[in-house]
Amino acid sequence: MIFAPEMRAARGLLGWSQEDLAKAASVGISTVRRLEGARDELRGSTRVLWKIQTALENAGVRFIPADDTEGPGVRLKKRPR
Repeated sequence: MIFAPEMRAARGLLGWSQEDLAKAASVGISTVRRLEGARDELRGSTRVLWKIQTALENAGVRFIPADDTEGPGVRLKKRPR
């Protein structure tokens, strides 16, 4: 499960606007705005959250889960040489 800060960070790494993400995920811009404005866990249909996460991952984002010492994060996948 991704969180709002990760969603915003992933978009930032890609240089995407909210409109870009909405288009890539085939969801409404108001949905992206609502989800990014969440203070904690993202709430929405599983299908919509999956579409957003998949769109970001397909664009090159890797979501990093939290562990015992650090919180969750995002990074760009290593590009092939």
